[in-house]
Order: sequence, then C-alpha cells, then structure tokens
Amino acid sequence: LVQNACSACKCLSLVAVALLSAFSSFFATGCVGKYIRLELCALVHCSMASWIWVVFSVISALCGFWAHVIALEEHVNDHLQTGERKISDGLHGLSMERNGLSLTPPMGWTSRNHFGCSINETIIRATADAMVSTGLAALGYEYINIDDCWAESNRDEKGNLVPRHSTFPSGIKALAEYVHRKGLKLGIYSDSGYSTCQKQPGSLGHEQQDASTFASWGVDYLKYDNCHNDGSRAQEGFSAMSDSLMKTGRPIFYAISEGGKNDTAIWASKIANSWRTTHNIKDEWKSVISHADENSKWADYAGPGGWNDPDILEIGNGGMTKEEYKSQFSIWALMKAPLFIGSDITQMDSGTFEILSNKEIIELNQDSFGIQGKKVSSYRDLEVWYSGRLAGDHKVVILWNRSEEAANITAHWEDIGLHPTALVQVRELWEHAELTASQRTKLTVMVESHSVKMYLFLVETPF
Repeated sequence: LVQNACSACKCLSLVAVALLSAFSSFFATGCVGKYIRLELCALVHCSMASWIWVVFSVISALCGFWAHVIALEEHVNDHLQTGERKISDGLHGLSMERNGLSLTPPMGWTSRNHFGCSINETIIRATADAMVSTGLAALGYEYINIDDCWAESNRDEKGNLVPRHSTFPSGIKALAEYVHRKGLKLGIYSDSGYSTCQKQPGSLGHEQQDASTFASWGVDYLKYDNCHNDGSRAQEGFSAMSDSLMKTGRPIFYAISEGGKNDTAIWASKIANSWRTTHNIKDEWKSVISHADENSKWADYAGPGGWNDPDILEIGNGGMTKEEYKSQFSIWALMKAPLFIGSDITQMDSGTFEILSNKEIIELNQDSFGIQGKKVSSYRDLEVWYSGRLAGDHKVVILWNRSEEAANITAHWEDIGLHPTALVQVRELWEHAELTASQRTKLTVMVESHSVKMYLFLVETPF
C-alpha cells in the first residue's frame, strides 16, 4: 500500500504507521520504525525526515500518556459513582499506616459490655484460653482487650500507672506474656483526660510516660477515651498519645473513643487505626439499628489503616434474638467494622458460636480492598446494603428487614453498580448455598422480621 501510493498519500500513510508503531513499541524502535525512517528519507531531505520523526514520536508519546490519564480518570469515576474507595497496595494516604497496623479491621474480644468493672486477670486468662480452644482465634479473633477499671486509683511515686493489686496481682506484663504465648495480643485502656470514665488516672500530661509503660508491658492495643478532659480540642489530646505511641517503637493498635462526637471520622484517620462513630451500644435492637445508620454515613472515610467503629458486638449477651444478632454481625462485617466480641466466650452457647464463626462473612469483613459497605436503599424499614467492590470483583448484598413483619425485599441491579441485564450467580452466606437459578435485573426475597438475607454475587455475564 505504501509503495504504490502517491507522495502525499504516502506521507499520510507513514504518519499513521508511525503512530501505531509508537503506541505498540515505544517510539518505533523495531523493524517498522526503521522502515518508516528510510521511506521518509526517500521523500524529503534526511535531516528534515529526522525532525519529522521526532515530532511524530513526541506527539505519539503525549497521546499515549493522555490515553493513560483518561483511563485512570474513568477508573476513578467508576469508583466515585458507586460510592467506593479502592485503596491499592502501598497507597493508603488517608489512613494511619505509619505504624503498619490494621490493613484489615481488627478482631478480638473486649471486657466492657459484659463484665464492666468486674474484671480481673483470671477472666482475661480464661478468655484467652477459650479464644484458642473454641477455634475463634484461628478465624482471626486475636485481641484480648481490658477496658476501664484495671488500674489503682493513684500513680506510684514516679508517676507511673499501677495495675490494681487486688484484681491484677501478677501485673499487666505477666498477663501480656501469657496472652502472647497463646498466639494472641493484649489490649489495654486509658483516657486523654485527667481521669478515665470510671475515675482512674487518665493520661493527660503523662502521654509519653504512659505510652512507654504500655510498650514495656508488651501491650499491643490501646483504647483511648476522652472523659474528664481539660476542655481542649479532642484532636489535640488524641494526637498527643498517637505521637507518643509512635515514639516507643512498638507497634500498638490505636483506637480512639470520642463517642461519635465532633465528626471524628473526618480527622481521625491521620492519627488512629480506628475511631468510634457512635455513643455506647446497648444489647437492644433499636441500639443496633441506630448505630448501623450512624456508622454508614461515614463510609467514605474508612479504609486500610483506619476504620469506622460503631462499637462492639453484643452477640451472646442475651438481650436480643438470634436473628437480631445475625443482623448485627452481618451489617458490622459489611461495614468493615472492627469485630470485637462483647460477651463471655467461656460460657458461649452453640448459637452464639455459629454466628461469630461464620467464615464466609468474616472473609467479607477482612477483604483486602477495605471498602466499607453501606445502605443503598430503604423503604419502610426494608433495606438493601451493599459491600462495594471486593477482591476478585465479587459483591455482597444484604436484604435487611427492620420492620415488625415478614416482607419481600428487592435489590435492583442499578443500586449495586451492575448493568440491568447482568447475569449473576447468587450464594446465601448464612445458609451456605447457591440459589438454584442465576438472577438478572433484580433479586427479590422474603425476609423475616428483624432478620437478614446475605448474598454473595458472582457476575457470570456483565451485560
């Protein structure tokens, strides 16, 4: 074609070939590029041909660069339109990655809601034993956290915190060593004020001293509250402890508890690994609903390195039905919330264990993309919640019936980022079974009152 064309057409043809060659082999360094340069020299003076070649190469490079920019823009827009934030490996700019922790939400147990201040080292050791013997540790529950009421009312003569001798006679260091031998991690509690919520010594003015103490004891997690403070901005007190923990050189998960005040999610990701978005939860259905709604609205601020925390799991404490507990576990997992058991696992019944040990739902919570799921539609307490994109391009959808009667709930494909004609294979994560037929356009299911249906979507054909 090139050899038989007129000179003008020949030049245009060479330009087209040059552009294609530049895209495919970086400025036509192969055989095609050599041929084009020879043909140009035959048409015009060789020096001019060289300049023409340079110009076209630069233009091609710019075109290639611009194509990559456009592709990247389309990729970002796709995430924004579906309310997702994919955070790739090595790029977690909004989160506290400087301590290298919490690339997935933390899992474990905490003493507060079941034991309150009736806590001691015997309970902590027994809980660590049960975490291993039940198999929960193997599923990812690794933190054993002591909440408030572990310390003496006064510091020692050097200003150090002292474990309460009557309840922790072996000390926290020995307790941490016991927990570590089980392959688990130990958490502890303090406060950014003069005293904790239960009137034990706070860390205000002692941030570095207390952080160093926790590190020397082998503590792996710090919950930091904000009771009885000096009236300064919450960010200041929380930041002071964050910096102090980093200076110890020990990786300590840092969880701040502001009770959902001061729009914590907006600023906390720079200083903490998790932050409370709500007030204290109760073992009641209405409390679970309100906490889910409050946490959902902050979805865009969570991701690997830092997580929205709607408070602990009440499963096993006895105040709700099994279906209500399944609802909490399902929604918390989808929201990528920290999964901290708040009941006595040494006395755990089979129903509680069945919920807490659902491996497929735990895998959703621990998905490497770290995109927080949220509510996408609601009508008269009949709701659809969507996970956002997961690793492997799967999706999870929850149909949540918060009403007082059984009802049909429909998930429409357009609400979860699917093409209306996409063909989807569906698996129910509580029943561990696939639906008999693939679904197209929408999914409608009857859901019992105060219960959920939770589905993994595998897209067979996207259109």
